[in-house]
Amino acid sequence: MFKKDPLQIVVFQSYGTNSHLYVRGRALEDESIDLDQHHIFHLLVNSWKRFESDEIKYANLKITLPDSRIIETQTDDHGYFLVDTTLKDLHALTNEEGWVHFEVSYSDDHPKRKIQNNNRFQGELLVPSEKEDYGVVTDIDDTLLHTGVVSLLKWRVIYNTIFKNAKHRLPLEGAPGFYHLLHRGRSGENANPIFYVSHSPWNMYRYLELFLRQHQFPKGPILLRSFKNILQKKRGDKPQKQKEILNILKTYPKMKFILIGDSGEFDADIYIEIAQMYPDRILAIYLRSVKHNKKMLRVRGLFENYKTTPVLLVESSEEAIAHARANKFIK
Repeated sequence: MFKKDPLQIVVFQSYGTNSHLYVRGRALEDESIDLDQHHIFHLLVNSWKRFESDEIKYANLKITLPDSRIIETQTDDHGYFLVDTTLKDLHALTNEEGWVHFEVSYSDDHPKRKIQNNNRFQGELLVPSEKEDYGVVTDIDDTLLHTGVVSLLKWRVIYNTIFKNAKHRLPLEGAPGFYHLLHRGRSGENANPIFYVSHSPWNMYRYLELFLRQHQFPKGPILLRSFKNILQKKRGDKPQKQKEILNILKTYPKMKFILIGDSGEFDADIYIEIAQMYPDRILAIYLRSVKHNKKMLRVRGLFENYKTTPVLLVESSEEAIAHARANKFIK
């Protein structure tokens, strides 16, 4: 009989407020994915393990905050859990960058199943200060990381995801520096929150987290989507990315935002609709240009007579930095 893999909990970086706890994650068997591997065979194995995950259904979990408060929850039929509740005084638990550190653990005993990390899995929740200048919502694919999303049948996306180690993927030139300038804001000493939002599934979470950390992007919540949401999508439903951005704006009703994406897929459509809904809260929209004439013509057409929010189609990070500095978004 095959030996069962030990259990783990992957806690996704999320966000909240002084009175709003919003925690996500997934309970899984530990497939021992080694993100440092770079041999083609091992990369293939890692990709298989990443998408053929063995979730722990209906597991009882507990979240322990630094002040010993405990919140209980249960995973769903895909192993995911979501805690969306009201609590007091979360700001008192934050560090200087606004992060709350907590632990998630299995509440139930699992006979004959080893639980990794002594059943202590670390999580982080961003609780931004209301004194920050603004927030930034950014796409990942072809905005920070070249994926080839506009390639024929998206073959470059598939190739890059399967056959490239996250540590060896290169960010678009100048992107980390631009995001650090936005993070530090007008004074150069702020901690403006950065939210990374992507159409990628949650199976890619650790891969993308490693990429962002490896290339020293500012730390921020990473918001992806589940395969369940992809398969259950109904005609007329808003894209999951759009729902996530609207939830961020709802969570921080007094905060203004800069939206960053690319011209390759539907960032332009999503961002223009959000800017029309919140014309006083979107400071600017930056869209990286992609090498695809038809897509660029379509995006330019969308913004041809659009005057509500400043929109910049940029070829490089230097153009975005110059615009942000001219508009006093950055020092």
